[in-house]
Order: sequence, then C-alpha cells, then structure tokens
Amino acid sequence: MPTNPLFYPISDSTRVSNLHDQIQIALAIADRTVLQSLLENCIPSLAKGQHIHAISTQVGVPTGNQQTADGIVHFESMRCRLVKPGEPIGFSVAGHNRTLDSRELSRLTQHESDMQILGSNLPLALTVSLLAESGFRSEQIDEILHLPCNAWHKSWWYAIDPGGNFTMPFLRQIRTLRFPDGTFTLQYKDFFEQDNPKCFISTAQRVLVLIKPDTQSFGETLRQLNYQREALGIHQAILICSTISDLEAQGFINQGISVYPAVELILPTQSDCIHCGRKECAMNGAEDSPVALCYGFLPESEFV
Repeated sequence: MPTNPLFYPISDSTRVSNLHDQIQIALAIADRTVLQSLLENCIPSLAKGQHIHAISTQVGVPTGNQQTADGIVHFESMRCRLVKPGEPIGFSVAGHNRTLDSRELSRLTQHESDMQILGSNLPLALTVSLLAESGFRSEQIDEILHLPCNAWHKSWWYAIDPGGNFTMPFLRQIRTLRFPDGTFTLQYKDFFEQDNPKCFISTAQRVLVLIKPDTQSFGETLRQLNYQREALGIHQAILICSTISDLEAQGFINQGISVYPAVELILPTQSDCIHCGRKECAMNGAEDSPVALCYGFLPESEFV
C-alpha cells in the first residue's frame, strides 16, 4: 500500500531535470529486469517474474484526439512449461513432491484437445527458433524435424494452477509437416485430465502505463486512465507516482489500477563527488572518485 517507504516525494533536483521525461526515457531503454520489476512489484502485482516469457515497451503511444499514452508494456505470460529431461512427473502436495506412477499418468491423459497449429509454412531457421524458444533441447528439435510421416514426438508439460505454480501435468504430442519448398508446419495436440491448456507456452498481454504529475488530482488522473484504457482496448494499467495517499491508492486499486513508485525508475545523473552535498556518502569530496553516474548526487549549492 502507499505507506510503503518507496512512495515519497522526489527531490527538487530530480524535478528540475523533468521527472516525466526521465521516466519515459527509463521505460524506453529499460532492460528486462527493470520491466519485470514494474509488473511484479507494482501494487497489486500483475505478474510473477518467472512467468514472463518476453517483454518490451512502447512509449508515447497515440490514443486519438492528438493525445498520447505515456507507455504500454507488452509481455507474454507463461502458462505452460516443458518438463526437463530426467525430471520426474509429479505433484507438489503440502510442500512435498510426489512422483506419479504409470497408472496415474494414464489418468492424466483421458481427454484430448483439437489439433492446433504452432506455426505454418515456416522456414527451417524460424522453425528451429520457435521450438528452442518453447524449451526444447537441440536433440529434441532434431527428433521433431526428422519424424517419420504421421509420427508424433511426445513430451510432458506442466500447466499453471490457480496459485500461479506449474503443477498440472499434461502430455503434448507434436509433429512436423514438411513441404517441397523447404518450409515446415508444426502441429500439436494435448492430452489432459481436466483443464485444456489455453496456449502453447504463453499468452500475450498489454499493460497501460501512466506517469502521474504530483499536481494532478485523483479524478483527473482516473479520467485520463479510463479514456486511454478504452481508446487502446487495454484493461490492465499501472500508475507511476512519486507520492500518493492511502485513500488515493485504494481508490485506484479498486478501479483495477496498480501503483508503482516513480523513484524506482529515476535515471542516475552525472555526478561530481567533490562538489556533492551528501556528506554521509563515503565518496564525498573524493578527488579521484570513480563514480560517474549517481542516483543520489546533489550539488552543495542545493543541499538543505
């Protein structure tokens, strides 16, 4: 909640360099770790880091009427995981793993899905890349690509349970159709006990990002978010803010909006340890300081 110590006023020196632009730049160049933190550590969390398969951002996205959204985070949320070679198939019960015997495994495959297409008329390189991204090892990929006609490669997978854990085993069969032009089509079907896996490994999701100015009211912010959500067809949203009250945070959360501290996305500034006003720092006043960029640099002239 907003009582989290990360939600505190950004320093005046940071405001001088334009907080909004700094955060947009941070989003534009952010690496996977930063973007995962944005989704995982916002309140409430939108995704677990280990479930994020791929992630990227768009900044300054047009929404119509000459308006733009601060940003959109695109990510793929993993729903299935390939069982590693030699890993026993089992369930986790009360923190203890239990391996399943052949009779129990047979019971897990009593229902069969319709035929699905993973990729159609793909060149060899893209086919190999797609299988590798899905978790198949090189020897498994080679086997899949060289299967006899009408033969299937079988592999065990885990689907995600309501608690967000990969604990629901199912069997997947995959085959390759080869064409005279050198392209491949990958087909698969799943065998499961009760719930049919909804995708091959992940589902694509989008999250709207809005950077809240400190002077903008709750109502103005909510109107802006709702307009952008409707214009872009995005339900999930993250509000990045430097300060926020308990009531405001609860209001946004109740409207399906997560909140995230702006301080986590502040870029480091060019520093000069000789003229820094932060006397508590071990590098303060050091003429040979190796520090070139610092999140906490504050010139002596601005130190209060």
